[in-house]
Amino acid sequence: MTLMVVVPIIVQNGITNFVSLLDNLMVGRVGTDPMSGVAIINQLMFVFNLCVFGGVAGPGIFTAQFYGSDNQKGIRYTIRLKLMVVAFLTLVGILLFVFCGEPLIGLYLHDGGSSGSVEETLRYGKDYLAVMVWGLVPFAISQVYAGTLRETGETVLPMKAGILAVFVNLVLNYILIFGNFGAPKLGVVGAAIATVVSRYVEAIVIVAWTHTHPARNPFIIGLYKGFSVPLPLARKILLRGFPLMLNEALWSTGMALLMQCYSIRGLVVVAGMNISSTVTNLFNVLVISFGSAVSIIIGKLLGAGEMEEARRTNTWLMAFAMTISVGVGLLMVSMSHVFPMLYNTSDEIRSYASQFILVSACCMPIMCFLNCAYFALRSGGRTVITFFFDCGFMFVFSAPVAFVLSRFTTLPILPLYALVQSLDLIKCVIGFVLLKKGTWLNNMVEEKTTLPIEIEEEPA
Repeated sequence: MTLMVVVPIIVQNGITNFVSLLDNLMVGRVGTDPMSGVAIINQLMFVFNLCVFGGVAGPGIFTAQFYGSDNQKGIRYTIRLKLMVVAFLTLVGILLFVFCGEPLIGLYLHDGGSSGSVEETLRYGKDYLAVMVWGLVPFAISQVYAGTLRETGETVLPMKAGILAVFVNLVLNYILIFGNFGAPKLGVVGAAIATVVSRYVEAIVIVAWTHTHPARNPFIIGLYKGFSVPLPLARKILLRGFPLMLNEALWSTGMALLMQCYSIRGLVVVAGMNISSTVTNLFNVLVISFGSAVSIIIGKLLGAGEMEEARRTNTWLMAFAMTISVGVGLLMVSMSHVFPMLYNTSDEIRSYASQFILVSACCMPIMCFLNCAYFALRSGGRTVITFFFDCGFMFVFSAPVAFVLSRFTTLPILPLYALVQSLDLIKCVIGFVLLKKGTWLNNMVEEKTTLPIEIEEEPA
């Protein structure tokens, strides 16, 4: 049962991350400064992306419940609210990137090491960002539609659209970065164009299919005939979903802050960290996918009221996932010196990348435990607990320690990075205690407080 749940997730995430690795390699073949500039912008885009994910997650809980009660009007209301939320987030993102792009990039630019130019990295980053801004709108729209389709039982179409998008991105990268097939050689600008085009392709496919299949998607009928959302429903959705959105926003901001702290040690660290994180994300697919499997399987057992079975199954799943994570870590160790050699960069940066990969490999079981614990806690609807467990720990422990060590000590980057990563052992203890207490064993289906089936027409 576990494999039936997890294998499709692994396939989709695996293809996406493998293509991302190839994209990163192509930019890395251009040179160190372009690679560093792109890495900085992708870190900033990561914050925006997770804010959008969190913004649609709250209404998505209600979408799924409206779908279960066959309330098409309710689904339409949740889609409208999703669109309002992502429109606001997208506007804020565009304004920040357009008017504050250079200062944001500058936060990551510090001299250090024998390679890398601050001025050139800034130029490449600005060029890349100027194009990537055009992809914010289609990304936000595709998340609204794809999320709604998944919540209403259609998982294949979003997967197909996502796979098509990553291959469009891959092909256009090959053509535009290096100027193949008679195209101009555009470097990082070509990489940005490829990404933006792929996002439009994904959005067009998902939106077009949704609107051309009204029998399968009856909620789409009359979606844009008026744009009101009843105030009682809007209040309930925003109150329930706000912790999720805030968690994603703050956690991604914390990750960006960690990278900024590491960048204090120089551009060579930014470049090395970029190679390491790309490789780690590829190997991390198995770990992340098991977290999704925990959410699905445990959520089903909790909904059926099988609390003790949910506890036992969660323990078994986590043990199974951590066993696999040890094997993944060992594989990463064996490949730690191979991947950096594929990049057109200095030996110093390759050495940093190899060392970062080794640290990530050693931390793989820790990351696996935390990921599974997070999804187990969330499967019981404990969004406030997961908020403090996830981003609360980031801003109480990880980020402050990284900030102090990077600015007020001369500790080299490798022990600094390893020390900050090892703090997650404390988080593991907290997660173990929370799981042991069992407060997450919660059947939300039996709660009578969530959804009004008939809603007063009081527009927000």
